[in-house]
Amino acid sequence: MEDRRDRLRALGELLRRLRKDAGLTGKELAARAGVAQPTISRIETGRLLPVPETVERLVTALGLDEAGRTELDALLARLRDEVSRLRGGLAGREAANAARLRSSRRVVVFSSAMVPALLQTAEYARLALVVGREVDEEDAAKAAAVRVEAQAVLFDSGREFSFVLTEGAVRTWPGSPALMAAQLDRLVQVATLPHVRLGVVPWSVQAPAFPLHGFTVYDGAVSVVESLAGDLTLTEPGELAIHEETFEAFAAAAVYGEELRDLLGRIGADYRALANHL
Repeated sequence: MEDRRDRLRALGELLRRLRKDAGLTGKELAARAGVAQPTISRIETGRLLPVPETVERLVTALGLDEAGRTELDALLARLRDEVSRLRGGLAGREAANAARLRSSRRVVVFSSAMVPALLQTAEYARLALVVGREVDEEDAAKAAAVRVEAQAVLFDSGREFSFVLTEGAVRTWPGSPALMAAQLDRLVQVATLPHVRLGVVPWSVQAPAFPLHGFTVYDGAVSVVESLAGDLTLTEPGELAIHEETFEAFAAAAVYGEELRDLLGRIGADYRALANHL
């Protein structure tokens, strides 16, 4: 762990040196690269490991020669090996997501098809990673373990989490009705945390937009869309604005608090009735 922190600090110092050599301020580099200024600050202070897309933007903005690019690539390669010991496959992707979570203070999640990874029970997480996919069972088991372990950040009161789900996401069941009953209990419990805001948009409410896909926005600087083939990372201000606006529209239509508990209670009753017919 300490070695990884040292390498993150080294990466930050390298980026700061390259930026100064180019005669740029942090604000100017952010503008040239098309990334948020806080992202530059977090990288330079050793608090964020940039995703490949951000690295490419920085390389272009800095106009690095071959030597500068080689130095940066070598350090990033060692860092990613350490951040994700299970590099590649499902487990590697989950490790990278966990690292991103640990470096974020504000996380905004919209989901229209499934319960978000941060809120999943262990069994739901395992099924979410394997149902409908041809995957290595050992890799999937490790990935589920990494995903569940990463949920510890939910209990850090210094962070802020906002979740909005459609009712369809809660009614999509990858396992048994009993599994979903446990998952609903998990949602009710998490919703009681003071730094977590959890809402569900009922089917009885007209949708403000077509929920084509879910997304997770980290610190307002990057949005990640999960797909079966991998994660799509968006950093353009216009793309981020669309996701923020979409989230706010669905958040305004969602129910919270007692209304949320009532809705989840009705859904739970439907699952119990379903179990009696299976």
